[in-house]
Amino acid sequence: MFETLIDKLNHGTYITLETTPSHSPRFAPVVDRIAELGLDRLVDGFSTTDNPLAKLKYNALFAAKMLQDRFNKPVLATMSMRDRNRIALQSDLLGANEADVRAILALTGDPAHISDQPHTKGVFESDSTLMLDIISCFNSGIDYAGRPLAEQPEPIYPFAVVNSFAKNPKTLQKKMHKKVRHGARGIITQPVYDVENAKQLLELLESAKQECDGCAAETQLILGLFPITKLRTAQFLAAHVPGIHVPPHWIEALRAAHDISEEEEYKVGFELSKNLFDDLMALHPKIHLMMANQFKIAKEILS
Repeated sequence: MFETLIDKLNHGTYITLETTPSHSPRFAPVVDRIAELGLDRLVDGFSTTDNPLAKLKYNALFAAKMLQDRFNKPVLATMSMRDRNRIALQSDLLGANEADVRAILALTGDPAHISDQPHTKGVFESDSTLMLDIISCFNSGIDYAGRPLAEQPEPIYPFAVVNSFAKNPKTLQKKMHKKVRHGARGIITQPVYDVENAKQLLELLESAKQECDGCAAETQLILGLFPITKLRTAQFLAAHVPGIHVPPHWIEALRAAHDISEEEEYKVGFELSKNLFDDLMALHPKIHLMMANQFKIAKEILS
């Protein structure tokens, strides 16, 4: 199933849907909701987040296994560098490999000091490129120390992330170059809210790949999309989330709709988001939907 996903990423239409495990010992309600809405028939795969914002959640690897078993669709399991040293990272990868969780989204992770768990300390032996390098070693049959593994692991497919906006675009190109050089098969952007922004990101990746002699030229950009249906969401993203640019006309349209009614606010926000999705699919049909588990909106977007 992973080979099919990579083929879609390289040569066809690719849509993945993010899922966020909850502060609970059960992930089954999330899986059941996806099944109830038939979302598994509308996407090529899923992802599972790993304690986003350093808040305690159900384990991303176990969640990925549950989704794969239920829907027979590949899942990108996020692994954060914040919570593990290189021993734990490799140990988790070995266990995940036998469980057939083999698409890994490497993140540096949000800082531990914002956690909901008091006095938490981050590990941060390195940034996400360490995870990409570990995966490269495993795919060669050795651990990160260069010691041969007792058995050759099944192939692991590494993914990475990048911001969608920066005042100096060269900053994004440098980050993309680094991820390409360390072997990422796909680079998922933070949410994009403008087609011109998406075009610029595609150009930056092409430049980054050209600068990377001998690197994996098949690295693909995956455009992140987070639908906005509320004015306060747009304002928060614009003011407080680095690496994202929400166009002023989105905020103005949502503000005008907000003054009319909650229903009008949702209608305007959904139309903006749906039109953007359609435009991005026409430009570059490789999209990662980030929904904060608002799966009904996901179905409306995809339908």
